[in-house]
Amino acid sequence: MTASPQTPTGPARVPGNLNIELNALNTIPEEERHGRPPRLFWPWFAANVSVLGLGYGSYLLAFGVSFWQALVVGVVGIVVSFLFCGFVSLAGKRGSAPTMVLSRAAFGVNGNRLPSFLSWVLTVGWETVLASLAVLATATVFGELGWGGGTATKVVALAVVVAVVIAAGVFGYELVMRLQVVVTVVTGVLTVVYFLLVLDHIDLGAVADLPGGGTPAVIGGLVFMMTGFGLGWVNCAADYSRYLPRSSSGTGIVFWTTFGAALAPVILLVFGLLLAGSSEDLSTAIGGDPIGALATLLPTWFLVPFAIVAVLGLVGGAALDIYSSGLAMLSMGVRIPRYAAAGVDGVLMVLGSIYIVFGSGTFVWTFQGFLITLGVPIAAWCGVMLADVLLRKGDYAEADLYDPRGRYGSVSWTAIALVVAGTVIGWGLVTNSYAEWLTWQGYLLEPLGLGGKDGEWAFANLGVLVSLVIGFAGTLLASTRAVQRQEAQEVRS
Repeated sequence: MTASPQTPTGPARVPGNLNIELNALNTIPEEERHGRPPRLFWPWFAANVSVLGLGYGSYLLAFGVSFWQALVVGVVGIVVSFLFCGFVSLAGKRGSAPTMVLSRAAFGVNGNRLPSFLSWVLTVGWETVLASLAVLATATVFGELGWGGGTATKVVALAVVVAVVIAAGVFGYELVMRLQVVVTVVTGVLTVVYFLLVLDHIDLGAVADLPGGGTPAVIGGLVFMMTGFGLGWVNCAADYSRYLPRSSSGTGIVFWTTFGAALAPVILLVFGLLLAGSSEDLSTAIGGDPIGALATLLPTWFLVPFAIVAVLGLVGGAALDIYSSGLAMLSMGVRIPRYAAAGVDGVLMVLGSIYIVFGSGTFVWTFQGFLITLGVPIAAWCGVMLADVLLRKGDYAEADLYDPRGRYGSVSWTAIALVVAGTVIGWGLVTNSYAEWLTWQGYLLEPLGLGGKDGEWAFANLGVLVSLVIGFAGTLLASTRAVQRQEAQEVRS
């Protein structure tokens, strides 16, 4: 089945003077490209300002590293991984199409259905987890206030959260951007207040006494931060830059994407490290229930604002995910309107959230293991995409992104082989303790002399880095001439 662009006929007017975005996989018309690179700050900041960022301090220290080691690898992991998002955002300016359409230049129009499927599963998974945690956060805070955090509270919270998230996905770009501005301002202010209220819980002496870890622990912490942040967003990085004019500064796009996405996580991480490093009991509690543990530090009067911070931060991330998951579904070849795709993903999100909130309490950890497992092939795709963006000097040939007979072809077996190779090797170099059904991973640790699944390298998660390198280096070595031929053909067009 040949993929084709979906051409908008103009904004649809609906009751309340809201506009449903009709743009989908098509390239954005010139008259609809507006704004400047600083506008990218708002969606990326709002999507990553979640209070759960404080919990990463506990998670990172659990690798057995010192405060300073954790600070360095945490900041480097956050900034570098979001820098990847910045580079992929360049493709959005050059092609004015969603990330998973621009990826067709590297994988072929039909070959790109494989990474589109991976992207769809990843984004649906994360939007489900974020929406579920927003509901659980509300229930936790209401329980602390004595207002009841039982079934009724969860049902109401779930209804409100999914309504906001699905509305953002259905109405599209403009509503997402407006929502993210609100999330940024409200959560930014309230998070500063939270910091001031819990300052007296920081024990700098205890933080300074944290023992350091070895190389495997440091690398494991670095990979963990990269996977938890930028590598979880890179597959949808161009979905927002595609609305910028082609004349926009490439440097500005990279900077504002990276700065907007990394600013809040870095600040939250530093404060989270100070809190977790001050008390072993608090660190353990944060690792098990970050929202509940962080709420216990607060005076009663701030619990409601704290709930607002927690929920809005999670909803901001879920809103971006559901928008991009709908686009990823369409790029797999599903032929429905973009807003309908977002609605389908919203239904899946609701079903998943119901199971997480009202079902098995262990499901979250099992599902997190599934998402980490997906991080390996996504890293391979990221490597291919980054190299492809680096190799291309001009704009994409728009029509050929939708035509298997065009210059990008139907299937690039080289790109697919790199993702498959990166995934097979990568899975052999990671271990996953979140789910018993993932214990087969790590099968290369023993043959390569890395101590096996119980050795010191077992949780370094080398497979993610190896997969990224395979995709990047393999594309530079194998696809340079092909890209040059495509670029030359574009010049003659």
